[in-house]
Amino acid sequence: MLFELFKVFFKIGSFSFGGGFAMIPMFQKELVDNKKWIEEEEFLDIIAVSQSSPGPIVINMGVLIGYKLGGLKGAIVCALGTLLAPFIVIILAATVFFQYRDNHVVGKIFLGIRPAIVGLIVSAVYRLGRQSKFGYKKYMISILTALLIVLFNISPIYLILIGGISSIIYYKNKKRNLWILYYKII
Repeated sequence: MLFELFKVFFKIGSFSFGGGFAMIPMFQKELVDNKKWIEEEEFLDIIAVSQSSPGPIVINMGVLIGYKLGGLKGAIVCALGTLLAPFIVIILAATVFFQYRDNHVVGKIFLGIRPAIVGLIVSAVYRLGRQSKFGYKKYMISILTALLIVLFNISPIYLILIGGISSIIYYKNKKRNLWILYYKII
């Protein structure tokens, strides 16, 4: 199992153009759809925890998924698999880029990769939004959060903290109100 985990995460890490968010659809296709190692709901939770934890989202996802599937050894194997491929690719890319950075063809290649990366990120957002099974209010919160980040340059860290605290207060009050209603009925 550990070798299979390494192989899958190395494969995903090998195509990490665009960073962590561009890799989310690859994680989902491989781990949820193909291997069926984790459920979609759990995958969404892993993304949320990975995004709100310090460090790169891809490494955080690798550690969480690896730990779930193989304990501490699984977490280490998945983190290494995710890191090793991009490390090798970036060393090779840096060597080529700095040797040929003034080459017209190399410049055009990098210009061509950019729209593909944006497309990967947009597809990840679309698929996650579709599978999140949010109600109207949660979609509005998502849109408001995106607007606050884009238009007002508010740090996502603050918005994550506000969202977490608001959720705790909301559900704590909701639970308390249910108990009050229960006691009134009795």
